[in-house]
Amino acid sequence: MTSADRKPMRTAIQLTAESEPWPNLTEWVSEAERLGIDHCWVAEAWGSDAATPIAALSQHVGRMTFGAGVFQVGARSAANTAMTALTLQRITDGRFSLGLGASGPQVVEGLHGIPFTQPLTRMRETIEVVRLAEAGEKLALDGQQVRLPLPNGEGKALRLSLDTDDRPLPIYIGALSPKMLELTGELADGWLGTSFVPEGSATTFESLRAGATRSNRKLTDLDLCQGAEVAFARDEKELAAMVDARRSGLAFSLGGMGSADTNFYNDAYARQGFAEVATESQRLWLAGDRKAAAQVIPGEMVLATTLLGTEPQVADRLRVWADAGISQIRLYPAGKNLEERLDTLGRALDLVRGLE
Repeated sequence: MTSADRKPMRTAIQLTAESEPWPNLTEWVSEAERLGIDHCWVAEAWGSDAATPIAALSQHVGRMTFGAGVFQVGARSAANTAMTALTLQRITDGRFSLGLGASGPQVVEGLHGIPFTQPLTRMRETIEVVRLAEAGEKLALDGQQVRLPLPNGEGKALRLSLDTDDRPLPIYIGALSPKMLELTGELADGWLGTSFVPEGSATTFESLRAGATRSNRKLTDLDLCQGAEVAFARDEKELAAMVDARRSGLAFSLGGMGSADTNFYNDAYARQGFAEVATESQRLWLAGDRKAAAQVIPGEMVLATTLLGTEPQVADRLRVWADAGISQIRLYPAGKNLEERLDTLGRALDLVRGLE
């Protein structure tokens, strides 16, 4: 993609409510908006929820938009997902985007007690219910995973008692697998990606494009959002230390973010050119040797999926991401305290603006 074809890259931060004391988070978001950040994604996994902090943080800023990154579709009923999303749309005055994800069997079955079956179907049917609610329609769906009202019971289809909002609710899907990527292209307004290697992303974009084609859309109709750690090194020696420190996080993604049979992160890296590393690191992790699982990860892989380096090196990587088609970037800035993180964030924003 040439610079003339691509959209201006929007910027975002991401946080979880449990990551640090609440006053620190409100200051972080306020200062990030002051620097010019467009959006804040709030994650939920097996700690804090995403909805509550979005409702609170949105009252501390006036321009920044917010998104759930992501609501796990197995954690809430489809109707409750719709209720929560539309409530947040009201509280934020139209500054909310609904991010949805399937998660995986360890969290869905282990934490929520919901069978991890037909995640594609559950995602599709959840989105259908959200769109019904958004349109002010009765929530009636005879699906495979979502059945409203429940058959042979005393319930009836209900319409949410919320005034509809003329502003559309953007829906993003956190997708890694080819089929979920296709569904994203077909139904969603945007893609929340992770574990991204731009040089190996051809199959990812093929899946997104195939889904978009089914809905008579183009890939450029979607907001393609990716995240990366950003840190600035003074020289090659400091960069080598940064790369070495990042290996353990990648090893966790490859070996710990899923079971031996189901690890979408491992599969994603394998499809993007790191199959042998992904297999070996996972094997060592599951065998209990986490140090070795990190050591087998090459520096090339760390640099491919992050924004680490000198300012010119980070600028070059940002250009590669933009040329690949990424239209929104979630920045995870390095720093031991708020001041250092804001400094890193500000430097990264200057480089993003330099792409225009």
